[in-house]
Amino acid sequence: MRRQAAVALYVLALVAVVVGVDVLFFRHQVWARLIANVGIVLVSAAFYLRFRRALGG
Repeated sequence: MRRQAAVALYVLALVAVVVGVDVLFFRHQVWARLIANVGIVLVSAAFYLRFRRALGG
């Protein structure tokens, strides 16, 4: 149960960062927003895979 809560918190933080970057920086730039979102998700996935033991996995 602890791992599920940690992963859920991680995903919520990822969503908050993506939405925040979209609204603050790339509101009217579709391609830049898409590239930034893909980059944020890839970096987040890399951090998750690197530190998944600390999250309980």
